[in-house]
Amino acid sequence: MHTWTDTLRFAFQPVVNLTTGGVAGLEILARPEAGDILAEARRDPELDGRVAVLAVRAAARRETMLPLHVNVFAGTLADLGGLTPLHAAVREAGRLPWEVTIDVVPPYTHVPQRALLEAVGSLRSQGFRISADGVGDGDVPLRLLTDLAPDLVKLDASLLARPAAVRAMRTLCEQLGALLSVEGVETELQCAAALSAGAQLAQGELFAPPARLPAADVYVPPRSPGAMVTPPSGPSVREFVRPAALLPATASAGQVRALLTGSPDVSGVLLVDRDGVPVRSLHRSRFLLSMSGRYGHALYADRPAAKLGDPPRTVGVDATAWEVLDVVAVGGSDRTSDDVAVVDRYGRCVGVVRLADLVRALAETRVEEAASLNPLTRLPGSDAITGEVDRRIADGRIFALSWLDVDHFKQVNDGAGFAAGDELIRSVGRALQHAASESTRVGHIGGDDFLVLADPEGLDPLAVSVLDAPWSAGGRAVTLSLATVLCMPGSVADHRQASACLAPLKKAAKSLSGASWVLGRAGLPGHEIRRGSGAGPAPAECAVVEPGRG
Repeated sequence: MHTWTDTLRFAFQPVVNLTTGGVAGLEILARPEAGDILAEARRDPELDGRVAVLAVRAAARRETMLPLHVNVFAGTLADLGGLTPLHAAVREAGRLPWEVTIDVVPPYTHVPQRALLEAVGSLRSQGFRISADGVGDGDVPLRLLTDLAPDLVKLDASLLARPAAVRAMRTLCEQLGALLSVEGVETELQCAAALSAGAQLAQGELFAPPARLPAADVYVPPRSPGAMVTPPSGPSVREFVRPAALLPATASAGQVRALLTGSPDVSGVLLVDRDGVPVRSLHRSRFLLSMSGRYGHALYADRPAAKLGDPPRTVGVDATAWEVLDVVAVGGSDRTSDDVAVVDRYGRCVGVVRLADLVRALAETRVEEAASLNPLTRLPGSDAITGEVDRRIADGRIFALSWLDVDHFKQVNDGAGFAAGDELIRSVGRALQHAASESTRVGHIGGDDFLVLADPEGLDPLAVSVLDAPWSAGGRAVTLSLATVLCMPGSVADHRQASACLAPLKKAAKSLSGASWVLGRAGLPGHEIRRGSGAGPAPAECAVVEPGRG
């Protein structure tokens, strides 16, 4: 007698790390050959739970070691609670709960939120990771999303057409301690948009379509310079996380050897306790060398593998790449190639990072930074400043963007010579850097034009130190003009709108005599004259449009 399980097959779609280009996990997708079992599962929690169990068993048959993503409807979790059969299936498959992410799938309408949150709490206590799926194209309430505190948020690719919304979600993820992934990526343009908005993970037909066999290799478009601006503190370790090869702390040396010999891409194994906390680290080469020595197998095969391991090197998920290098630098040189375990706020392993990935990315970052520096002042160009402007907008921060230049600079060059003009520009650049606070960013965008991004309280000290200083070139007195736009949360959608607000203010500042400073507020008409005399007409209000309409 045929049952619904006879017509149900599963496909695997890679979840790709956009920085390393590696596969971070596999989402298991149910593919019924007849009927609409998924629609039935949406209405029948017991059926949905059985589908999840079968998905784990299907992955076990494929002998994949990659972390798994299993889809479960939100209503199923609220109705069934902790999904005990799924936990049992994971154990039977030889997997650990923290290697499995439960993708909580919409709809959420009419789902009892308290019961859902209790079920998620139960799964999390068992060690499972939680992903909020279908965000942006589903019906998940924002308050519920924050209460779920997921480890991963999956956005629909359609949201990439609204980059401000994606950046805002990235900011929310940072507050929640979650990673951001984009689903349904089909084009290289969408991939670039996901990177630019700060997504760390993605999946879709561009990388690899769903397939009956787990994909080991995926296509990831090469990253273009400046595709994603690196924060001043350095790239986050989250961008480099690879799947970890995990075994229980009680594993024997023979079990570790079997894992390593059957998985040539695995560089090391972490032994974890019952809570998923790393307790020992086994480096591939050193471990296999011990096992291959004379009497090695006889001596160690049935003994605890922990005896051949080292204390694990760990960093938190909020660490930067530079902090990982600090961890690697501590200890003997023989361990520099060891994987570093990345742990969550509970100390549980969420993956590993490899030194080669970090060194490559940091070197590329330094090359890109050097290429973007103005050769005259060694200050970054406009991309670095505008990228930081967009981050502050996404963070909902108040900020002041200023445009500074030299009055009648062409006359300075013509009268005093280009060498004197170059020295003046270098001196202004040094003065801006000296006056800048820790949160201030200074950029040289070409010629005699500078951009300064600062917190409002840092404006006055900076303006005084630069505008009130006596400037000259070749013995000729020189004055500077400064235009500032103060941007409140919600007043501008991106750096382009902030720049548009600056243009009329700059014109007003240039119409004044002597050192001048004009300050305006984004979205409001008029301006305030803080330096200079002989004011011209007030500039028009800057154009602020809704995202996607201008």
